[in-house]
Amino acid sequence: MEFSVIFILSNTLLLLSSSAFAKTASPPSLSPTPAPAPAPDFVNLTQLLTVAGPFHTFLNYLKSTKVIETFQNQANNTEEGITIFVPKDKAFSDLKKPSLSKLTNDQIKQVALFHALPHFYSLADFKNLSETGSTPTFAGGDYTLNFTDDSGTVHISSGWSITKVTSAVHSTDPVAIYQVDKVLLPEAIFGTDIPPVPAPAPTPDIAPAADSPTQQSSDSRSSSPSLSHDFSSSYKIMSYGILANLALATFGVMLIL
Repeated sequence: MEFSVIFILSNTLLLLSSSAFAKTASPPSLSPTPAPAPAPDFVNLTQLLTVAGPFHTFLNYLKSTKVIETFQNQANNTEEGITIFVPKDKAFSDLKKPSLSKLTNDQIKQVALFHALPHFYSLADFKNLSETGSTPTFAGGDYTLNFTDDSGTVHISSGWSITKVTSAVHSTDPVAIYQVDKVLLPEAIFGTDIPPVPAPAPTPDIAPAADSPTQQSSDSRSSSPSLSHDFSSSYKIMSYGILANLALATFGVMLIL
């Protein structure tokens, strides 16, 4: 009997202590797992260049050389991004000398790669690029570009070509596409024998107008009255002198007689 009472009391105390421990002990807090960063939107370069402007010639070069695949991979599968300079169709039609028609397929591919930088640059970033000297392009090696910032206008020099950014076609990280008004021609292909920029035509010197016959005639007429007046005055003086001499001679003869 005593053993049963002790057993019941011990079980009761054990249950009460377990309940109290369950109330005081709190479950461990779990910190929320941060959400993954959103992936950048996929940019279809072919579609963008087709819709954005008259860039058909440049896009055809990118497709024929498969450079468009290199640019597309850089745009969407790297953290660096890409910056592309796209000439309008008119820039290619205006290109007479040198011509791209005499280049090999490998050289055409290098020219296409020469139009892009393996990094995303906003327009504001070009001010810093202008202070760093030559900037490497996708073509690598000696295929570099030089940038200058003139009060917000970005100028580009490739040696053979001096052009400027005329508009931003697309400028959202990781892809920047800028329109230029000339094709970028690398010295590594076309050499350093760059034709000089033609100097502006000199302003012709304006020779003083020669005296016209009409003016000479008018001058003669304007001076003739003065000459005639002087001549008549001299004639009158001579006449008066002769008459005075005759009068004196006549008076002398009369005195003698």
